[in-house]
Amino acid sequence: MDLFWRRGYAETSLQDLLQELSIGSGSFYAAFGSKEELYIRALERYTSLQGSDLLEILDNTAEIRPALRRMFASMIEADLAEPTRGCLVVNAATQCGDQTSAADRVTTAIKQVDSFLAGALEQAQARGELSPGKDPRQLARFLTTFVQGVRIVGRARMGREFVEDALDTAMRTLD
Repeated sequence: MDLFWRRGYAETSLQDLLQELSIGSGSFYAAFGSKEELYIRALERYTSLQGSDLLEILDNTAEIRPALRRMFASMIEADLAEPTRGCLVVNAATQCGDQTSAADRVTTAIKQVDSFLAGALEQAQARGELSPGKDPRQLARFLTTFVQGVRIVGRARMGREFVEDALDTAMRTLD
């Protein structure tokens, strides 16, 4: 996962994978089938880890706004620390659009984020944190899209002020 994340799918050769895993090509094919199959496994692992982190933030909160700020702040900090790395899902979306299995995994990951956010926003609305006139599903879709945008502008090295200004605006959609 880390090698694909650092280098990208196309820039990671079979030889790179063999060296990283310290195995021969026969063992590689027996264990993983192909480079693409290993890449899909790496995406699945990444989305599982990210999904767990997101759920932990959203489930262990009494208030939605601070939870969302923490979620976005962690992404912003990660992107500022390693801007060339970005988000593996965003990287896959922009680098592997012609690979059906990778595109399907990206779609699944984005739908997962949307579902987690929608659930948290629905709970927040039930607690009275969101006005009854707000549609939690629409807000979730906006925030899901915003998540992807944050990751892209982080990779583009737009800087903290740019992203935090955008975050302030996104948070106002909850008002």
